[in-house]
Amino acid sequence: MIPEDLKYTDAHEWVGATADGTVRVGITDYAQNQLGDVVFVQLPDVGQRTTAGAAVGEIESTKSVSDLFAPVSGEVVAANEALVDQPELVNSEPYGAGWIFEVRTEEPVEDSLRSLLDASAYRSLTDQS
Repeated sequence: MIPEDLKYTDAHEWVGATADGTVRVGITDYAQNQLGDVVFVQLPDVGQRTTAGAAVGEIESTKSVSDLFAPVSGEVVAANEALVDQPELVNSEPYGAGWIFEVRTEEPVEDSLRSLLDASAYRSLTDQS
């Protein structure tokens, strides 16, 4: 399942524009399947500055620990605190309640998302038809 209305990174994060001009970030269904059962999410701090491509947190599963990368530059304005007690939401609802953080971008949202993959390109990257 790869929603058409989102953008994607080659690090398997999804990015969606919100109504208030920020972007919401999570990991893709493909990524959560590769990780296995998520047992801990280290969230970025609200107020933290992000640089596109830089690590901002970690996701720990029963199989491994993976870095969580910022897909865009800006400031973290929200972190999904529900994941502290329910990290498994990343597995059960990766595009919904399992979102991880939100960023207010340094440039207009459309410009920030321009370099990211669309659903078709992400599908090709992951060999999903």
